[in-house]
Amino acid sequence: MFNRRDFIRQSMLATGALLGPAPVFASDVETKRLVILHTNDVHSRLEPFPMDGSRNQGMGGVAARAALIQSIRSREEQVLLLDAGDIFQGTPYFNVFKGEPEIKAMSMMGYDACTMGNHDFDAGLENFATQLQHARFPVVICNYDFTGTPMENLYRPHLIIRKGGLKIGITGVGIELKGLVPDDLAGKTQYLDPIACVNRTAEMLKKRYQCDMVICLSHLGYQYRESSTKVSDISLAKETALVDLIIGGHTHTFLDKPVVLQNKNGADVVINQVGWGGILLGRLDYEFTKDGKKNLVQNKALRIEQKSVE
Repeated sequence: MFNRRDFIRQSMLATGALLGPAPVFASDVETKRLVILHTNDVHSRLEPFPMDGSRNQGMGGVAARAALIQSIRSREEQVLLLDAGDIFQGTPYFNVFKGEPEIKAMSMMGYDACTMGNHDFDAGLENFATQLQHARFPVVICNYDFTGTPMENLYRPHLIIRKGGLKIGITGVGIELKGLVPDDLAGKTQYLDPIACVNRTAEMLKKRYQCDMVICLSHLGYQYRESSTKVSDISLAKETALVDLIIGGHTHTFLDKPVVLQNKNGADVVINQVGWGGILLGRLDYEFTKDGKKNLVQNKALRIEQKSVE
């Protein structure tokens, strides 16, 4: 059982040796089952919410999250662990340590990939790049051009992870920074059209690399008013062609269950988001058939608390 204080102390002081091995990206064992675990908008919530009578009291915290993830991995062969951004900002841990314990904790939990949220710029792009020295997982985003910034060689537009004979393509998209992130913090980062970028990337992952599934980690936000010109997960799903799953963030939306929409080719796209503060862990169980079809056979929003069990 993880001790909360020991875990936080480890995440702040751990060296590369303590972080453990990088996630295994390949396996020769054939499988038709994949469990996808995901978080978003954790906002530096390393400890549980205080026991102050509030709605979220006792929930969240990296120790309980780690225990829950470990429990699931002990029973499932093929597990992906992903985050949709806004890792930083929200507690004194970030104010003091600028994101180091958050990144170390995610590395110790074995995250496979994350994308960036607007609050991940809050101590500047150079700071985010500096904290990535502690990361044992890649940052994936296809619609930010980081040329000429400290992030230039520290991110990937796409990623392919092999899990038990399956090829899983992952990309990410971030929200328009203008109006959310001051220019001096964003630096020379250029925002590109997320729909065009995702369509190009997904086509490459599906057609050139023959991925069995394409996942988009999105920090665009789930939905906005009809009059809004902002791109959302809803519009992304409808206007792209080859994305199978959108794991969302930014709007702190608690979805009771994943939303299924049709893309511009009439195929299903699943969207999911699990609120904020690290109080829930999303779980999506997929089964893949021999004819190339994929089915979401189970979904859960798992409460993260001190005695979390799956």
